[in-house]
Amino acid sequence: MLQSLLDTLAEPGQPTPLFDALAEHTRQITGHQLFTLLYVDGSEVARIYSSQPEAYPVSGRKHMGPTDWGNHVLRDKQPLLLPDKAAIKWAFFDHELIYSLGLGACINIPCLYDGKVVGTMNMLAPEGQLTEDHLNAVKRLAGLPVAGFLAARFENNAK
Repeated sequence: MLQSLLDTLAEPGQPTPLFDALAEHTRQITGHQLFTLLYVDGSEVARIYSSQPEAYPVSGRKHMGPTDWGNHVLRDKQPLLLPDKAAIKWAFFDHELIYSLGLGACINIPCLYDGKVVGTMNMLAPEGQLTEDHLNAVKRLAGLPVAGFLAARFENNAK
């Protein structure tokens, strides 16, 4: 399957084909119902991919202040498993929207380039569905969306 994901990089229209394939591959591993990619550039972030754009649309850049989630994932560069609704509430101000979608568990994987977090892969599923085994399986894929994150940075900085 990894070779199939790597082959997707050669398809035209990047990064969407890769992001779609990555969303599907991680869904097969975790059973997630929402997959997003969050681009990071300094203190600014932007959602550049969403498997549910009606609920979580792709958005422009915005400043992100310090949070416990940001400290863990962005500053400390550590993957994070949020297995239940209490953990979701701890991490995200929009937890009510997450709950309304029937979701109550999350995995966040920092994606690094040159020692810096350039984005995160985020998978959300019903409460109790995601485990450490899922986190360990998907964190090996963290390098795949890096080219898309760097392209987003270049695109946004060129404007």
